[in-house]
Amino acid sequence: MTSSTLELIYSQKSPSYGTQILATLAVSLGPLAVGLGKGYSSPAIASLATPAEHGGLAISAQQGSWVASLSLLGALVGGLPSGLALRLGRRRLLAAVSVPFAAAWWLAAGAGSLEALYAAAFISGLCSALVALVTPVYVSEIAQPAVRGGLCAVTKVASNVGLLLSFLLGGALDWQQLALAASVAPLLLLPACCLVPETPSYLLLRGQERQARVALQWLRGPGADVTEEFSILRANILRSEETRETPTAGGSGSVEARRALLRPVLVTCGLMLLQKFCGVSVFSFYAVPLLSRTLSHLDAHGAAAAVGLLQILAGLTSGVLIDTVGRLPLLTISSALMSAALAGFGTFVYVVQPWTDAERAALDWVPMSCVLVCQVAFSLGVGPISWLLIGELFPLRQRGLGALASSVSYGCAFVSVKTFVDLERALGLHGVFWLYAAVSAVCLVFVLVFVPETRGTELPEMEKAPS
Repeated sequence: MTSSTLELIYSQKSPSYGTQILATLAVSLGPLAVGLGKGYSSPAIASLATPAEHGGLAISAQQGSWVASLSLLGALVGGLPSGLALRLGRRRLLAAVSVPFAAAWWLAAGAGSLEALYAAAFISGLCSALVALVTPVYVSEIAQPAVRGGLCAVTKVASNVGLLLSFLLGGALDWQQLALAASVAPLLLLPACCLVPETPSYLLLRGQERQARVALQWLRGPGADVTEEFSILRANILRSEETRETPTAGGSGSVEARRALLRPVLVTCGLMLLQKFCGVSVFSFYAVPLLSRTLSHLDAHGAAAAVGLLQILAGLTSGVLIDTVGRLPLLTISSALMSAALAGFGTFVYVVQPWTDAERAALDWVPMSCVLVCQVAFSLGVGPISWLLIGELFPLRQRGLGALASSVSYGCAFVSVKTFVDLERALGLHGVFWLYAAVSAVCLVFVLVFVPETRGTELPEMEKAPS
């Protein structure tokens, strides 16, 4: 599959990317809200552990692990029907989930018991799963090949911005105030979705040709000639519908079609599984407690914020490199660096166990560097590209199967975060990170063997029909 057809069209018509960027920024309020939720537990757990008279709930370490992980369990549940929910429309689904997403944070802010807090975490996780699946699909369907990777990376950057905001605000706000702050982003998502169109691919799939033409014109700019692109989209979607209705000719019910879906499922689910067991999720949810234990003099809140800031910069860099260097080289470098950094972190923890704080003081840069390298490497490659491939590898009608990868992602993240406390007791902190390093090494092998390069390729519905 090559991109020559549409790239030739785009180069001849001098398209504008401004409205595509605007639409991406609008829906990126969703990933921003997801990032705020992902970073919430790290500073909030310390506040929740304080006695009730000081505004906390006096939670234990195990209760804190439930606060951190229940959002991921909710995301697992939310990911299961999200593929079916895609049939409602990409933009419509994002708008519909915004209010319950905000309401979950209001419930958390007013929680007077652990049970209410658990319920809020579960609901916010459920909403996060829907947002995390729908947003990259929306962006991949509205973007032209030359900027698709970069625009999809913007959504991951938005998530990292939310994570950083949680770390920064968590140093000044208690768990209830932080929950109220986290409710702002999903609430703004509703009006933002009203300002942008539905994807032309989805509208054509539903037979709404006039609306699809209007949406495509808005996305390409008022001066762009979209006639040829619209004809290609329309013809391919009609052809895919005809093929789907004829199983013997290779439709969705045929053996050939099922085999064609096997690789996208294997690649996306495999990447999601491996990235969630490489320790990155654990750091997101336990950043402040982990850094407090491994740093002698550096402030843990400030260090976590520094990591979040570098993740944002790495995400921005990834947005450029994804469409220039390619997906596969970034995934390879990312996995290798993560494995080395995680092994280094575990080795440092093992070596300095008997040392005093004074003896470790001059070496704070070692664990900090390992954490920075791991998180930056993840944000450059494995993090954004795993989600981007959901929108690129699946055919239009089967794109809802990306929900399977989403569910695998959240299910594995839940297990990873919830079992961290137990794994640490069994293996020690150093052993846990050596295990994560081994998983990252397996991810590297998986990338080299199974993952295809998709840089510059057209989505199936955008390919020119063979003559």
